[in-house]
Amino acid sequence: MTADVVIIGGGVSGLAVAHDLKRRGHRVTVLERQTQTGGNAVSERQAGFLMEHGPSTMNAHLPVSNEISRQLGLDSQRCDLGDGIQNRYLVSDGRLAGISTGALGFLTASYLSPLAKLRILAEFLVPHGSDQADETVMDFCSRRFGREFAERVMDPMVAGIYGGGRASELSVSAIFPMLVALEKKYGSVTLGIMHRRREGGKMPGSRLFSWRDGMATLTRTLAQGLKENIRTGIAVRRISPHHNGFRIDLGNQECLQAKAVVVATQAHVAARLISELDPQGVAAAEQIQAPPLAVVFLGFPRKAVAHPLDGLGFLTAEAENRGLLGSQFCSTMFPGRAPEGQVAVSAYIGGNRAPDLARLPAPELIELARREFRDLIGATGEPTVARVRHWPVGLPQYRAGHRGLIKVLGSTHNRQAGLFLTGNYFAGPSVAVCLSVAQKTALAAHGYLESGKSVPIQRTVS
Repeated sequence: MTADVVIIGGGVSGLAVAHDLKRRGHRVTVLERQTQTGGNAVSERQAGFLMEHGPSTMNAHLPVSNEISRQLGLDSQRCDLGDGIQNRYLVSDGRLAGISTGALGFLTASYLSPLAKLRILAEFLVPHGSDQADETVMDFCSRRFGREFAERVMDPMVAGIYGGGRASELSVSAIFPMLVALEKKYGSVTLGIMHRRREGGKMPGSRLFSWRDGMATLTRTLAQGLKENIRTGIAVRRISPHHNGFRIDLGNQECLQAKAVVVATQAHVAARLISELDPQGVAAAEQIQAPPLAVVFLGFPRKAVAHPLDGLGFLTAEAENRGLLGSQFCSTMFPGRAPEGQVAVSAYIGGNRAPDLARLPAPELIELARREFRDLIGATGEPTVARVRHWPVGLPQYRAGHRGLIKVLGSTHNRQAGLFLTGNYFAGPSVAVCLSVAQKTALAAHGYLESGKSVPIQRTVS
């Protein structure tokens, strides 16, 4: 059996690459080790609740989000954030501190000390630049905005986005490149933002949306359009060079031949798959860690929860020593997430902060989440529904030096023509960013198939 392109991995990245290449007229085959496609996009309905065990939002700021929704005919199913979101919440001394979602929210709320607020306002006076080649988020934000802001705001934000990642370990140039670019160009992040707004430039937005049946709507629709091109329950054993392309060993004496291969798996799986093709890429991929994460979904009667749940959820600074990285107020975020008279919340546990907690059995994780929600949002009594999802491999950690690793991995096709990598370890873990990276990967693979030559891939997502 032959194909123009074999895509290994049936998550959002692999499906998006296959979708794009098929539209361009190429013969594609998607191989997925699990019995169903979708990867981490797992949406489940139970007892009138809609649970998101993986990603829960799309960012409309990236054009690819709107393009693919429209292209797949999903716009009629889109739902925007609910009107009930009035505040953002951070844990402060064992309680939730409400902070307005407005631009001056942190300056008007009591979450930060008066001295910390003055330090933020004085950011434009801080000298430009650092001697460090690749600063951590903690070092960069401490230098520019003060230590308290870095520890109390940026640390929980990083943990929320990167599944328990630490601001003291993750690279600011890899995960917040715009902050670094603003400092470099304007000498100050604050002045840079002011200049951008004055010049009409766009700053990152937070216009989030989903679909009525959750994020799995996207992967399910992509898979439906690729039905005859997908094979599930297939574990690729080996990829080796072959005449005019590659030979993909599927075991049981079955092999595929392809002109090009796209590996759209987690980094550690990619390292194994390309072991015979790109030793340099293997060495880079093996350095990307993704600690385990657990998601606990709980439903309660509205009357059993004291908190108004008038936000996206809450985040927790590591200094608070809580069992949760943070939470989402699911039934507030989007309509149809809980039955009438019920509310839904989800808890995120583990990651790089506490990997052992993520491995606890489901009953213990549920009890942990219930204790935390009892303390923080006043949730009492038995939950209406309780579900746990263990992710043994969580989100990739963009540690110092990550951009160098990605430079190596992004040029795999230069060392082995026709071999391409894509995934959530390139430019960010969000679905929208993965789609953007996949789109560029597909374009590069298309260029190769058309010309027989490798073409550069620009994977930076602003």
